[in-house]
Amino acid sequence: MRLFERYIVQNYLKNSMIIFLALDLFYVGVDLLTNYATLPDSANLQILYALFQALNAVNYVLPLSIIFGMIVTVFAMIKSNELICMYASGISKQAMAKPFFITSLVISIAYVGLNCTEFAYANEYSTNLKKFNRISTSSEDLFLKNNNQYIYFKKLDPFKQVATDVSIFETNGVDLTKVIHASTAFFLKDHWVLENATITHKSSVQSLNDAGLRVESLEKLRALENFKPKIMDNVYQSDYALSIPDGIEALRFFATQNVNTSKIKATLFYQLFFPFFAPFLIIILYAKAPLMSRYFNTTLMASSFAFVTLVVWSGLYLLSKLSANGVILSEIGILLPIVILSLISLNFYYKR
Repeated sequence: MRLFERYIVQNYLKNSMIIFLALDLFYVGVDLLTNYATLPDSANLQILYALFQALNAVNYVLPLSIIFGMIVTVFAMIKSNELICMYASGISKQAMAKPFFITSLVISIAYVGLNCTEFAYANEYSTNLKKFNRISTSSEDLFLKNNNQYIYFKKLDPFKQVATDVSIFETNGVDLTKVIHASTAFFLKDHWVLENATITHKSSVQSLNDAGLRVESLEKLRALENFKPKIMDNVYQSDYALSIPDGIEALRFFATQNVNTSKIKATLFYQLFFPFFAPFLIIILYAKAPLMSRYFNTTLMASSFAFVTLVVWSGLYLLSKLSANGVILSEIGILLPIVILSLISLNFYYKR
């Protein structure tokens, strides 16, 4: 890394981190003041709630911090005449924009990686703490379809991956063939283990001599391959997001079940593509930045850059919500704007 690139990256990261911490703490502070009356009585749970809200705030403030950090860094260099001196020394505008773009791109990729972990469930955990004084809450009376099976869970704890009073009804398309019932079940690796299961086999009766019902008891029974508890719970509730691996598994699992997966697809597109609007917007804004402060009102231009950032961010966020609600396709509401923004940024980078 060349000297000027190291200098830009250091200042950019410092400014972005300061802005990120300020916005994140502001978000948590406002949330605590707003929901103070409904917070748990325990101080430990209150701290845990604030921590989860701080993680949840990353989804909103990180893209803004990346762009605001660039704006602050560039206009600080303009005011101190560092920018024009670098141009005068033979450094091109493309070379100056590259450290901002690459650094923001790396941060965005790291954020996408976070959404592959339990980080994606921070909002759900904080909501559960506020409502139920615990991280996980059990879902009741879940009834789902899987190929030729209809599955009923009386109670499901997705955090512990344990279910009670499980019934599985198997059909051959038009007729019931088997009923499996277990008092408890737990998820192990990629399948469910039903304990003390009772299997009632229903044969096809054509005459009085045909066999009737046959009951079989098993201490343990393996069933429901890849039927992950978190997928079941979130698809049933449709209030919270899924992590990227769970979202991909949910799409695969429900692809043939005639289940509306628009929310799952929109969540995946949002987590995978939405963060990258920040690096592309940085290129566009940098191309429009002035060379020196003598002939421009830098305060007004910096404010206009911030305003444009907020308008673009809010517009893309609105489109993602419309996609999640099924109003428009995820490909049109989330992916297409990011592609258009990337093409515009490439045009600015190579031609302007």
